[in-house]
Amino acid sequence: MTLDSEYCYDILLTCRLGMDKIVATYVMELDPEAQVVPSPFGYEGMVAIKTKSNKYELAKKIKERIVEVEKVFVVEACTRANIDDIVNAVKDIVRDKIRAEESFAVRTTRRGKHSFTSIDVNVAVGSIVKELTGASVNLDYPEKVVSIQILRDYAYISILPGTEFYKKMKPYKYPMYRIFQRFVVAHEPYLGPLDAAYTMGTRIGREVQTFEIGELVITPIDIVNAESLYHFMRGLFEGIESRYEIQKRSYGRPVHRVKVLLQDLYQFVRSRLNETIIVFEPEGEPISRVAHEVRKTIFEGLRRHGRINVLVGAREGIPTSIFRFADLVLDVAPGIVISTDYALCSALIALATVLHENLVAEDPLSK
Repeated sequence: MTLDSEYCYDILLTCRLGMDKIVATYVMELDPEAQVVPSPFGYEGMVAIKTKSNKYELAKKIKERIVEVEKVFVVEACTRANIDDIVNAVKDIVRDKIRAEESFAVRTTRRGKHSFTSIDVNVAVGSIVKELTGASVNLDYPEKVVSIQILRDYAYISILPGTEFYKKMKPYKYPMYRIFQRFVVAHEPYLGPLDAAYTMGTRIGREVQTFEIGELVITPIDIVNAESLYHFMRGLFEGIESRYEIQKRSYGRPVHRVKVLLQDLYQFVRSRLNETIIVFEPEGEPISRVAHEVRKTIFEGLRRHGRINVLVGAREGIPTSIFRFADLVLDVAPGIVISTDYALCSALIALATVLHENLVAEDPLSK
């Protein structure tokens, strides 16, 4: 196959599906003489550009002015979509783009059917880049990325800063689920009208599973309406299960399914008097005011007992008599009454904010 210059574009853009034509019109406003093709080869979420002006300057303008554009790929070489041609094209451009002291990764996106995989391209191109530049490979956090965009019979090669490829986790981020899996949450059940109890149970179930809490103990106080408790628990388990199934499909790691227990609140506290207990109620200290004490208490509690007990109320709240037996009583938003379905979420996010910076430097689970 010979290359048709009509399809050798200077810039490729990616955007949300359905935004192609909108992005194309904005590009034409920046460069009226450019040939702008939304959905090249029929692939939505892309815009291809051929320009007579400076492609680097146009790319810079697009980044600065068109908010709908996700990524901008300045095409350094266009070649046939086979590995040998791609490798040869990379040889011609890579020496001036990647220095020996830098790290790099190769990212290939294929659209269409081919006799090779994206991994095949990554391996072949990565090998030649390393050989020619002496640069080191860093698949997680590279300083440079050699991007290969393959559209049917054409391959478009770009080299971008690694910072343009966003990742959820970075070296200075601590995976908070590791800490939360050591938390036991004692949560009062929401016992109101049956439909409200069910709805609240569903929300709390999704909430605890989102954070992958180690254990959830539903802690009623004294005698309760069994039918209302049943509907709350039914919603709770449905909420946990629905969120758990989503996590299993989308997370690239094993997911902890929250274990659920039932125990009277007072007996729960009695059984854990030698462990760390933290209560979240408006009568407590603002968490920001005692952040150092919070960190110290949780870290020491994890080292001594391997778990932290967090108490969250519903409707009537945690009885004040229990405050005497708590290591900390905390308020996350002074002056604001947080509804039951947001109470635990607010508490855990506040704890994550207070703990995170120290967790990176000092992991209490590693000792």
